[in-house]
Amino acid sequence: AERYGRLPLKISLAPAIRAAREGFAVTPYYRRMARFRLDTLRASPAAARIFLHDGEVPPVGHVIRQPDLARTLMLLARKGRAGFYEGEVARQLVAGSTAAGGIWTEQDLRDYRVVERAPVVGHYRGYRTVSAAPPSSGGVALVTMLNILEGYPLATLAPVRRKHLVIEAMRRAYRDRAEYLGDPDFVTVPVTELTRPAHAENLRKSINPDAATPSGDLKPVNPAGSGTHTTHFSILDTEGNRVAATLSINYPFGSGFMPPGTGVLLNDEMDDFSAKPGVPNVYGLVGAEANAIAPGKRMLSSMSPTFVEGPERIAILGTPGGSRIISMVLHGILGVAGEREAEQIVRAPRYHHQYLPDVVQFEPGAFTAGEQDGLRGMGHRLQQLDRPYGNMQVVIWHRKRNTVSAASDPRGEGEARVGPGDRPVAQRWQRGQ
Repeated sequence: AERYGRLPLKISLAPAIRAAREGFAVTPYYRRMARFRLDTLRASPAAARIFLHDGEVPPVGHVIRQPDLARTLMLLARKGRAGFYEGEVARQLVAGSTAAGGIWTEQDLRDYRVVERAPVVGHYRGYRTVSAAPPSSGGVALVTMLNILEGYPLATLAPVRRKHLVIEAMRRAYRDRAEYLGDPDFVTVPVTELTRPAHAENLRKSINPDAATPSGDLKPVNPAGSGTHTTHFSILDTEGNRVAATLSINYPFGSGFMPPGTGVLLNDEMDDFSAKPGVPNVYGLVGAEANAIAPGKRMLSSMSPTFVEGPERIAILGTPGGSRIISMVLHGILGVAGEREAEQIVRAPRYHHQYLPDVVQFEPGAFTAGEQDGLRGMGHRLQQLDRPYGNMQVVIWHRKRNTVSAASDPRGEGEARVGPGDRPVAQRWQRGQ
């Protein structure tokens, strides 16, 4: 509100305060997530009182109201940062944590600061990509994959060969993620080296165009030159200002714990650290010492809010989805570069590889029967998922004709809105998985 906006917090937060007070109706998606975390929510009386109904998953149409959260947001609106990290709310957060066996102190909250970092920038077939910097792994992994793929004529390849190469690029970028990435305030993260085309060239040389590389055979590669519960929104305003924001409390309902009186669900982002090198987290991701737990350290994430800038089009995109976020955004960028429209991008079928476990996960319909046979013949292990995943939000500004298109993923409960007329106005907001 102070650096990047014109409106005071009391105005910006008014819709959120109203939504918390008036509530929202339970949907089938909400019921599925609440059922998934039912035992966890029951373990926190404050959370159960809000998100359950008599200790059970509420029916469709039941209204979830959050009066404590409304009060917390009102304090934030009136006092700014001090309304949350100090004073009454901070005392309630610490008291609730302490009563449950936590080790928070009010000093911990007072000392917390937002850190602004320069984004990770890359280039792909005439487009400039701008994405999140460490401790988000999204920007580095995306640029690595795009640099690898730029060395192939993807548009002219047979579908099986093209998808094989995309999978192999994912495998190598996620391998780099596990080895090198962490909080740059604590470890040296070789961002420049990992995002250089020369590093991608070295990785490309290790790709067999006719066969999958077992992840266990991938050795550490010294970078060239040196040695879901998540929300996303994409916004473009009338002046061309744009925002791609991905926010996360990790698992659905986070930790499931709510300090009484706050209305605030605490996250379970500690799971994004590497508790032990090589041991997977809840999303199956592994990590190394670079992402080990340390006091004051920020954990590695997969959040990948991204701008894709070309001479004729600018796209704003991102999605929730845990470890699959990066591969989903990769598919989105490839769609933008392939001149697809927003609706086509959010509806396109998805597949994913994250180095370990060594398996290609794919949505129903992402591969034809022939493509599945072809990929298996190359040595890929395939796992068809029970349901689609992700909640991609895309805004595209067509610069020459100054029009905007926007689309919200049909897999989620999102919404896309474009303002009247031909002026570049678009906004969407929706919580996703």
